[in-house]
Amino acid sequence: MLDLGRLRALHAVAVHGTVGAAAAALGYTPSAVSQQIAKLERETRTTLLERRGRGVRLTDEAHQLAATAEKLLSLVEEAEVRLEERRGLPAGRLAIGCFASAARGLMPRVLAELARRHPSLDARLTEVDPHVSIELVSRGVIDLAVAHDWDIAPMATPPGVEQAVIGDDLCDILVPRDHPLSGRESVRREELADERWISQPPGTVCHDWLIRTLRATGYEPRIVHQAEENPTQVALVAAGLGIALVPRLGRGPLPPEVTPVRLDPVPMRRLRALWRTGAARRPSITETVRTLQELWPSVSAAG
Repeated sequence: MLDLGRLRALHAVAVHGTVGAAAAALGYTPSAVSQQIAKLERETRTTLLERRGRGVRLTDEAHQLAATAEKLLSLVEEAEVRLEERRGLPAGRLAIGCFASAARGLMPRVLAELARRHPSLDARLTEVDPHVSIELVSRGVIDLAVAHDWDIAPMATPPGVEQAVIGDDLCDILVPRDHPLSGRESVRREELADERWISQPPGTVCHDWLIRTLRATGYEPRIVHQAEENPTQVALVAAGLGIALVPRLGRGPLPPEVTPVRLDPVPMRRLRALWRTGAARRPSITETVRTLQELWPSVSAAG
């Protein structure tokens, strides 16, 4: 009989593309994932992974087995939902995917509160980009995602995925202390045509919003530096290397070399929780969403 844990490991590699990424999503070490798949190969007498440079490639047989594993894991989830629903209490493992600034500024308080209220709930966090997290929820790799979208770029969710609004995160323009805009109460987007921008890399939600918004004012933004993490962008602004649009959530205290300026109209991104329709009855899902919404006002005010 095939071992479900080993099938889960293979499915995670198929979804995430690498053993390392699969291990991070499952909360294991890469060595543990490799061992699980090696045992599955012996169990099935089939080669499942082939070396390709520094990475691996799934064989055709592995892809077929991973597709079957996805169906089995869905059935297991359905059984877990029914049991948890009967108990009426949040319990068991809950895999949460969350984007970086919320993982830093929101989730520590949420996870600590869940642990205090529901000691039988094993909530586990993985940091992932919003675009990726929605797909992971849809495919059943994670149970709940905390993602965000912008006013001009609403989030599209696939069939079978439900969502709830957590709250709105305001954003500021950050400029060096000696910048001409420093000290201004507010600035309009049309005034930023000649600025040097520090932004997240292409393909991220924040980068896409910046490009689309500034192009709408009639000019192409000049992005000179790219950094995924907001603290890195703040450090680049502090060094006088450009300006950045940075959300308040997870930003932390600004150094004295950086001044926030309000952009008029104020940009905001909306935080959302997403889960599969089939898991909507799970007390662990409903309680986590409730806790996110409950704690958001205090987290937002602190930002």
